[in-house]
Amino acid sequence: MNARAHVFELSVEERQIEEVVGSLFHTLLLHRTLGKFHYKQEGSYSVGTVGLVDEDCDFIDFTYMRVASDALNLQVKKEIGVFKDTLRNMLAPHSGQISLEFYERKRARWPFQAECIPWEVWTVKLDVLTLLNEHDRQICRDRLGEILTEKVMYIADIMNRHEYVPKTPNQIELDLIFDTNFSDVQPYLYKISHQSTGPSSSSVGTTMRKFIKDTLAL
Repeated sequence: MNARAHVFELSVEERQIEEVVGSLFHTLLLHRTLGKFHYKQEGSYSVGTVGLVDEDCDFIDFTYMRVASDALNLQVKKEIGVFKDTLRNMLAPHSGQISLEFYERKRARWPFQAECIPWEVWTVKLDVLTLLNEHDRQICRDRLGEILTEKVMYIADIMNRHEYVPKTPNQIELDLIFDTNFSDVQPYLYKISHQSTGPSSSSVGTTMRKFIKDTLAL
């Protein structure tokens, strides 16, 4: 099975990394998380509710919605924080990418290990800018808010399509499809990975001209 792959490319200030990635990953997890399953008997179960929380960004004109699970939020935040620290420690200009991959496990017979098969991968590629004046920062802040709005709408459109997601399993196979470690929610199995990609091929000046051009075209 080939995993569906989606890539977002954005230019951001260092202080915006966590909010940009967080807004996209939490939007994805919002659509890929269910309430806890409660099995009454084999083949009969109920699904708990999933609470929602609005998150206001500090460095972008943008508000997004996430699953109201402190444990899930902390786990995602920790992974994004490691990615941000990796980029911060690179020589400027710098860039990198971080991916949110959904997968399912296939049980394997002894002595082989279980196989993890990805079915959907979302990658965010970032060029990190160093802006020297408040005018450019405001352009970046406003434009990023508009771009993230477009990306969230794109995600919603993708999620509403009738594409493959793993079938709801019986109780004994629940942990092959869902992450059952959270006490309040049950996301599809996922992992977050990242890498740095070295100096960006585009200059800050080129990027800012594109920001300005795109803004005036709205």
